[in-house]
Amino acid sequence: MAGKEERKLFEAALREARKGYATKGIPIGSILVEDGKIVGRGHNKRVQHGDAIAHGEMDCLRQAGRRRSYRDTVLFTTLSPCMMCAGTIVQFKIPKVVIGENKTFGGNEKFLRAHGVKVRVLNDKRCIDLMKRFQKKYPETWAEDIGED
Repeated sequence: MAGKEERKLFEAALREARKGYATKGIPIGSILVEDGKIVGRGHNKRVQHGDAIAHGEMDCLRQAGRRRSYRDTVLFTTLSPCMMCAGTIVQFKIPKVVIGENKTFGGNEKFLRAHGVKVRVLNDKRCIDLMKRFQKKYPETWAEDIGED
């Protein structure tokens, strides 16, 4: 998958993040792609569903449904994955992750790479701006999401 194709697919993950923000949720969106086609999409729904593990990547994987293998997939996410989501990526052997940004939250790229996952960080300004806006407007919700007091 070339850079231009990745960027085009990434737009779907960004739309998911914006859906989350529009409903006062944490603006993290994700898509799962197989053979160039989106097979799952989701966004963080912790606030909307009162579900502690409804992160964007987890919602996306739920929407993708049960799969025999993730060997030919790429996971796109607007924010660097937390340890729970990174662990799930490793557990399912998702071979590649494209991350919108890691400036507002430094996730687990090193952990992913150490487990053989290819990682690409886009440093997308739209993702950075959206997350900064959310963090400023809802600091308590953000602190809750990342496990801070």
